Amino acid sequence: MNTLPLLPDSTAAVLAYRNARPVDRVEFLREVLALAARLPSTGQVLNLCKDRYWFAVTLFAAISRGLLSLLPNSSAPEHLAALCAGARDLVCLGDQACPPFHHTRYMRISDAALDTSSVAPVMPRIPYDQHIACVFTSGSTGKPQAHRKTFGRVHQSVATEAERVWSAAGAACAVLGTVPFQHMYGLESTVLLPLLGGGRLSSRLPFFPTEVVTALVELPPPRLLVTTPFHLRKLLDAGIAIPAVAAVLSATAPLSLELARRAETQLAAPIMEIYGSTETGQLATRRPTVRIEWETFAGVTLRQDQGATTAMGGHLECAQVLNDVVELISPSSFRLLDRNANMVNIVGKRSSLAFLNHVITSLPGVRDGVFCMPERGGGNEVSRLAAFVVAPGLSSSDISAALRPHLDPVFLPRPIVFLNALPRDGNGKMTAAAVAALIAEHIAPRT
Repeated sequence: MNTLPLLPDSTAAVLAYRNARPVDRVEFLREVLALAARLPSTGQVLNLCKDRYWFAVTLFAAISRGLLSLLPNSSAPEHLAALCAGARDLVCLGDQACPPFHHTRYMRISDAALDTSSVAPVMPRIPYDQHIACVFTSGSTGKPQAHRKTFGRVHQSVATEAERVWSAAGAACAVLGTVPFQHMYGLESTVLLPLLGGGRLSSRLPFFPTEVVTALVELPPPRLLVTTPFHLRKLLDAGIAIPAVAAVLSATAPLSLELARRAETQLAAPIMEIYGSTETGQLATRRPTVRIEWETFAGVTLRQDQGATTAMGGHLECAQVLNDVVELISPSSFRLLDRNANMVNIVGKRSSLAFLNHVITSLPGVRDGVFCMPERGGGNEVSRLAAFVVAPGLSSSDISAALRPHLDPVFLPRPIVFLNALPRDGNGKMTAAAVAALIAEHIAPRT
């Protein structure tokens, strides 16, 4: 049987930071093994830890015990209830004092709950094909779907990520992420990259710019900031001093060249984008200020047939059809155009929601915005776009006038709805359900 060590050999003295306190490899392994000894020998784990360090301890304890971790993309009670309904022999683990969910056995993870004094830190070996996590799509294009990941293939993809990211940064880094670690991007880049790729994990999950700065100060250089275009723009707009970072990694939404250039200038660090999906995991990287094309991960190749693009090889267990529209340059390089679900066609003219969202959020005075396509009524009524915006002091006519030089008239939004904030998730995304709820509440149904 092909196996891998739970943690790779490392000469680094520190593996993680619990807030500002360094944790070495032996201490982390002791806590992992102490928790693993308390877990059942069969079943599944629902990991609801809110602290990234305890999330990692729980995840690696489940791996060492041979258990599958369910990583829900939402903590909403109805979502968790549906998830638990289809799971057998489930135990819920969290770092909250009170059970966050009352329909299954709950185990609290904390210093007090783990006795590591008698644990001998013998490194477990994990089968390459062991399923370690079940992750769920974000729901940005519909109902979340479940996907299982194996230890060996995740390990393989993280090795490529580490090679590219550490090369851009100049060295292995302490990693701070503003993104949820239950999602594939956050899982790979803020948990597995530091623990399996030679970096150092940070327990912090900051959101506001001041929180990001405080969390960065706690970490020694070199530092890697893992974030999204939404969070990055907010950080740069805050106008506060930002501790030195060696590199920035961005994903979950298109990063405009304008924002990338601004970030590299303001932070004096390279900005790297990573491309992937829950279905495939991470697939490609690029530095947008250097080249527009994406380069796939080691061994991953792309092919196109009848308009569909399929990824295969490398860390992929089987061929996967991409949900995106890409222009193939070679089997290992491509230009990303947009998601299939984001393409809109109005009276024969095509555009993409990503492009339209970029235009509207780039307008002076617009803090946030999103286009949508409400369902049209019957008959021959032409589809129209609408937009939700956060733009204090502006009117609908102001925004329409600012959009006209950039858009064909058929893509001008009608209506434009003003909100105090958009209900984005932790990755800065607007889920399909969130957009549908806004349409139902603010835009009258068409009859």
